[in-house]
Amino acid sequence: MTSTLDATDTRFVELAERIGAVAAAHAAEHDRDATFVTEAYAAMREHGYLALAVPIEMGGLGATMRQVCHAQAALARHDGATALAVAMHLYLTLMQVYRHRKGAPDAEAVLRRVAAEGMVIATSGGSDWLWPTTTAVPTDNGFFVSGRKVFCSQSPGATVVATSAVLGDAEVLHFSVPLAAPGVRLEETWDTLGMRGTASHDVVLEDVFVPADKITGRRPYGEFGAPLMAAVLHFAPVVGATYHGIAAGAAERAVAAAMAGSRGPRPLAALDRVHRQVGLMDAKLRTSWWSLTGAVTDLGEDYVADPHTVSTVMLAKRQAVLSAIEVVDLAMDLMGGRSFFRKSGMERAYRDVRAGTFHPFTPESTLTYAGKIALGDPGLTE
Repeated sequence: MTSTLDATDTRFVELAERIGAVAAAHAAEHDRDATFVTEAYAAMREHGYLALAVPIEMGGLGATMRQVCHAQAALARHDGATALAVAMHLYLTLMQVYRHRKGAPDAEAVLRRVAAEGMVIATSGGSDWLWPTTTAVPTDNGFFVSGRKVFCSQSPGATVVATSAVLGDAEVLHFSVPLAAPGVRLEETWDTLGMRGTASHDVVLEDVFVPADKITGRRPYGEFGAPLMAAVLHFAPVVGATYHGIAAGAAERAVAAAMAGSRGPRPLAALDRVHRQVGLMDAKLRTSWWSLTGAVTDLGEDYVADPHTVSTVMLAKRQAVLSAIEVVDLAMDLMGGRSFFRKSGMERAYRDVRAGTFHPFTPESTLTYAGKIALGDPGLTE
């Protein structure tokens, strides 16, 4: 990955590198056992990484969306699971910064808790998406919520889960629930191909009381409304940067292996192939990074959550994810049979990077959505 960093970017990247060194030391163990990346989260708490995007005046480090992307790409070079797990917290923190800028009365309190108390926010957004199955039943001063949430990344280390439920048959309520609340339990179901250290277990809600004043948004069932628009707008760049970082780390390992194996005579055709492979990886990494940072730049400082911004960042995420998969494949091809060994770290990158295609929007649905927007569709459905 080649990019220009200012002094503040460098500070955040250096912080991510310190966290990454801790994560890398335990990554193989957590991947093998499908256990949560606890050591990395302890380091994040110690060094303030969980408050990376919280404004300085609220006790955080004040990183912008672009700076969070730089940091996440650096962290993911060391361990994809750690970076993806914390990406879910960081994008929700960025969303609260956006909500605060737009006048949401509850956002500042959330941000201050992240900075002062180390609150960690998980999400069920990947499983709920437009059509949550969890139900909300009205009661005095609130709702009783019941259902099962899957793909709740970092749930063993989280404080609250940002989620949603269906009220009646036409309206979706958005809110957060403390994981220590009565009726909330964690079921350890995470046994997957890749991203095993994220511990993305199920969160089960059984008649959990949600006060009426804790409802942060409402939208029609099956439609994008303001809450989802704001979420995916911040989700896409941060997650895209994470997968980019996985690929950059794989490319670096492959290049190091190629250089170590280049001593002595080698046929010219073989050298040409190595040069082309490295050049192709570099081209894909550069262009995908330009796509991500260009999308964030296009948003400007006073961006709004609407279908056009969603289309912009989702196209960038698509490019980052697909390029990341291609780069990891190229890196394994360049390294050869050595990449097949677990100790190389390459086979873990091969498995982890493929999770990128499952996050909404998928690569194909991204194209459909972007095409609809370009043709004047209001963009209220996927």
